[in-house]
Amino acid sequence: MSHDASPDRLLTTSVLVIGTGGAGLRASIELAERGVEVLAVGKRRRHDAHTTLAAGGINAALGTMDPEDSWQQHAADTLRESYYLADPDVVETVTRHAARGIEDLERWGMPFAREADGRLSQRFFGAHTYRRTCYAGDYTGLEIQRTLLRRAAELDVPVVDTVYITRLLVADGTIFGAYGFDVVTGQGVRIHADAVILAAGGHTRIWRVTSSRRDENTGDSFRLAALAGARIRDAELVQFHPSGLLEPDDAAGTLVSEAARGEGGVLRNAEGERFMERYDPERMELSTRDRVALANFTEIAEGRGTERAGVLLDVSHLPREQILAKLPRVYRTLIDLQMLDITTTPIEIAPTAHYSMGGVWVRPEDHGTGVEGLYAIGEAASGLHGANRLGGNSLIELLVYGRLTGQAAAEFATSRTAVHRDPAAIEEARAEQAALLTGDGIEVPRRLQREVRDVMTEHAGVVRSEEGLRAGLEKIARLEERAQNVTAHPDVAGFDDLAHAFDLRGSLLAARATLECALERRETRGCHNRSDFPEQDPSLRGNMVWTPGGGVAFEPLPEIPAELRALAEAQPEITSSAGRLVE
Repeated sequence: MSHDASPDRLLTTSVLVIGTGGAGLRASIELAERGVEVLAVGKRRRHDAHTTLAAGGINAALGTMDPEDSWQQHAADTLRESYYLADPDVVETVTRHAARGIEDLERWGMPFAREADGRLSQRFFGAHTYRRTCYAGDYTGLEIQRTLLRRAAELDVPVVDTVYITRLLVADGTIFGAYGFDVVTGQGVRIHADAVILAAGGHTRIWRVTSSRRDENTGDSFRLAALAGARIRDAELVQFHPSGLLEPDDAAGTLVSEAARGEGGVLRNAEGERFMERYDPERMELSTRDRVALANFTEIAEGRGTERAGVLLDVSHLPREQILAKLPRVYRTLIDLQMLDITTTPIEIAPTAHYSMGGVWVRPEDHGTGVEGLYAIGEAASGLHGANRLGGNSLIELLVYGRLTGQAAAEFATSRTAVHRDPAAIEEARAEQAALLTGDGIEVPRRLQREVRDVMTEHAGVVRSEEGLRAGLEKIARLEERAQNVTAHPDVAGFDDLAHAFDLRGSLLAARATLECALERRETRGCHNRSDFPEQDPSLRGNMVWTPGGGVAFEPLPEIPAELRALAEAQPEITSSAGRLVE
């Protein structure tokens, strides 16, 4: 099929938002409310963005349950849990503006859980000093997505969820739009825009056991930003969630909410031992996410796992009514996927790649990327989470920076007086797609993607080493060569194969960034465990910043304001787990 068969579809807008999850929608709403023309595009159906999977809740120091809470304490908790790798300015911005994010959702009809007197309910979530997590059952993310979609529809925000963006268009270091294709018809789509907000998620799909679904979080944000001249920060800092399912195969990594441990679930190895006694005797199953994941990994690695290389999470000792009331989604999921009744039978789980704490390098004030007119928000961005993310912080980040970045992009787009468009940039993007459709290579994108996931699982999982990371880089180099011979074969059902070919390119770039950054972080800190460097190195309090041409550069972090550092350090390790959901 010749790519000249139909001319590109040309769309124009003031601001283009790439990604239709919580971050992209919140930015789009802000732009529309300011009267700025916006177009939101995504490659997944808008009702099924990754945001819908977030179960636990959304944080803000509202003090409805614990009046002594404050944004400063929320900031201190976030910094401490990040192992001091979060950017203090980003942390301050999110925690200061969090209450406003909740108010926006309330105003737009979000059905938050409430106390009998009408106050917003807030619960404990992991290493928070106070109760500050708002929620809606264990479907918080889904309700937020629905609320934002409803508001976007009221404002007539155009949402196109059948366009796959393959390149950002840049001239003289300034963005002028994006290029992609329609996943149904294959037609090229050129979008002219005065500013672009990248909200296309993270890179956790490059591991085999992952809580992301098949065609999301394949590293698209990393690739689009890096090829446009932006930089990637902290690619190695990936949160492994302690509890992902191992079967069925096509749903491996599906999350079992940590509410299951919060409600009293117990972890055992194949020998029946309650092994958390060895790793955190005080907090047991309610330890931090990185520690429980490491404990699960260690039990399996040392041969005490199940035949399928997992451990057992058991809630069957809890009253059936409690399970149905408090863990409806977990109950439903296990029946649907495995016909397993969690009220009688333990669940087999293993650590699963869950959240990209790193992402595109951004400025704290407006999440600009250093490429004029290009911004990145949500899981695509970096700076808030450092080496361990506080549960409930990702959803509030979407709302805070969705709003602030929408405001910044509006100001940038409306103040532009002249736009230079480079025909060569458009031609390069068009030729890249055409080559994939007209080549005669025999490699299949899906198969290579699986090989990338195998490499990352083996060499860059919960525990890493110099030797393993170097071996991983050699394998990725071979896969990059083979990827040159990928040809996409569209069929009557559409251009999925072309989408997989670009998913593969994003995955390869994200895999290389992750391995190279992990190699340079020669220490163990938070989610990043190096078997050859088991101690934390104070001189590495900073970020690994990566570019495709330049590899990794280390950037020290600014000092933490004295007030916040004092609050963070004054906090004893949380040892009482009464009534406390894990992060």
